[in-house]
Amino acid sequence: MFGPGRRMSRRTARRTSRRVSKRQAAPQQPQAAPPPPAAAAPPPAAAEEDYTDELEKLADLKVKGVITNEEFEAKKKQLLGL
Repeated sequence: MFGPGRRMSRRTARRTSRRVSKRQAAPQQPQAAPPPPAAAAPPPAAAEEDYTDELEKLADLKVKGVITNEEFEAKKKQLLGL
């Protein structure tokens, strides 16, 4: 094979061999373990206001008849984490 195709294959082979030799020459470092997840902290005060506002909206929808009592209770338990 002659011409540009030959040059391309040589270039690719050189790049590949360099990459492989760098990997083999590099000292094997153990992967750092990801930090443990933070302990569940209590939600900030702003979050409490969020779910109270949400509960008020849901209660209003329940009174208007848009959602059923079962839907309201299910969403309330979800918001309160019960």
